Formats: sequence, C-alpha cells, structure tokens
Amino acid sequence: MERIRLPQYVYQFPSKTIAQMKDYYANSSVTPPPGAIFRAKTSEAVITAYKSGKVLFQGSSPEKAASIWQQDASTIPANAAKSRKHKSHAYAPDPKLFSSNHAGTDEAGTGDYFGPITVAAVYLTKTQIDLLKSHGVTDSKALTDTKIRQLAQEITNLNIPYSLIVLRNEKYNKLQSQGWTQGKMKTMLHHHAIQRLLKKVDQRFMDGIIIDQFCEPSVYKKHLASEKQTLTSSTFFITKAESYSTSVAAASILARTSFLKQMDQLSEQTGIILPKGASQKVDQTAATIMKKYGTDVLSKIAKIHFANTTKAQVYLK
Repeated sequence: MERIRLPQYVYQFPSKTIAQMKDYYANSSVTPPPGAIFRAKTSEAVITAYKSGKVLFQGSSPEKAASIWQQDASTIPANAAKSRKHKSHAYAPDPKLFSSNHAGTDEAGTGDYFGPITVAAVYLTKTQIDLLKSHGVTDSKALTDTKIRQLAQEITNLNIPYSLIVLRNEKYNKLQSQGWTQGKMKTMLHHHAIQRLLKKVDQRFMDGIIIDQFCEPSVYKKHLASEKQTLTSSTFFITKAESYSTSVAAASILARTSFLKQMDQLSEQTGIILPKGASQKVDQTAATIMKKYGTDVLSKIAKIHFANTTKAQVYLK
C-alpha cells in the first residue's frame, strides 16, 4: 500500500517566538525527537520545533496551525531563510551603533493570552549605556520577574528618556476583529513609542534607532504605509536585539514590568490570579472567568482569538 504523505510546512522562527510556542502548546506536548526543543500534537497538526530555529507543521491542516504564528511574514519559510543565511538586509545596524547614542524598542505580552501588549522605547547615550550595564541591565529573558521590576525602578530613577505604550485587551480585540494582525498592531505600537520618545530627546545627537525585529523590514514599512505613516530615519532591525543593544534591553525591562503591573491589576480586579503564557492552566482560568463573569469580562482581559478561548470550553462542560 502506498504511504500517504501528509502536507507539511517548515518555517524559521526567532528563539523568542519558539519559547512562546512551547508554552502555548504545553498541554499538547509529546516526546520530542533528538535535536528538537519540543513537539506538540493537536487536532490540526504535529508541531515540531528544532534548535536550529526551524519549526515543522505536519498533519491534516498544517497551514491553519502555522497561521497563528506567521503574523504577516514575521516568519520565513525555511528554504528562503537558507538562501539568505549569509546576507544582511538593508536595515541591519552597524555594530558600532550598539555602543553609541541610540534608541531601542521592545515589547511584552504578545504570546500571553491574558493581559495587554506593552511596548517601550528607550534612548541612551554612550555614558548611560555603560552605567546601565554596570547595574546589570541585560536581556530580560535572562532575568527573573523580581529582578526585572527592580531594574525598571533603577532605570526610571536615573531619569533616562523613555516612552511606554499599553494596548489593552478591549482595543486589541476590536482591532483584531477589524482585520488587524498582531504584527500590524506591534508595528504601530513600536512606531508610536518611537515618535513619543523623539519628542523628549535632542535628535541631533542620536545615531540611530534599533527595533527588536519581529517581522521583515519591508512588512513593517507596509504596515506603516497602510496607516499613512513612514519609517523614521536611521531605523534598524535585528533579531535578539536585546542581546546586543542596552537600549533595547532597557526597553525590554520596562515593557515587561509594565505588563507585569497590568497583570497584577487584572488579577486584583477579577479576584483570580491570571497565569502568564498560553498553557493548559490558562485554559482552565479562562473557563473559571467565563463561569463567574461571562464572556464579556473575558474579552476585557484576554486576547480572545487565541486558541485558549476554544480550549476553555472543555472545562465548562
């Protein structure tokens, strides 16, 4: 008998997205093969993420499973990634920029079912870069939430120029229902955070702006154009930017702290501790909220298009 070959898709993802995926599929995980970070089995596909950054979607509806993460070409098909492996796009920053006067942006909350998306932009001079490094400012993913809150307080105490934008769930869900992808939302949030920051600093001494890349620069520019906005001059994109730029690392810390504060407030308002991420525990909490308050309240505190909303129905029976 001829073996039926199931349709499959392979994409290249940054480590940040793979970490979010692992959490998202936590309650569907199965034993991964050698060299894989995780494997999950859903009704739509088997999802396998490898240490190389490639993720394989295979099954009855792999394109549907992959669509959750594509976010307007924020992922790149593996064959395209391979062909461009040794090429830099036109918006890649000169390494010298990391140690010069520059601004950086980063976001938090994009992979979390509960809570808003927060975006911060921070401007640092050469002297301030060295100062923040001495305070231990680094990639927020390498820090505990307690340490992140502490560093955020130190950053603000130093009167460092920054801007912070919070996209709350009601507005997020409204935009999503109007056809906005999360990629477009993030683009506009980063853009507005940058514009607010530029009003606070003397741009004559700024050498550039670094964005922690979540999509191709061409896609970012397309999103801006759809809202009649243009890319700010001297803007550069790089993945894992918080590992290179202290400005981005500081922005990551401020964005994460804002997200944590928002989660604390939402937990207090509902009387239920809202878990981060998108795991099975999140599904159960969503069901608890629907039972206690109804779906209207859920739409005010969660990203309702996430699969967790459907998964929560199991716990309502």
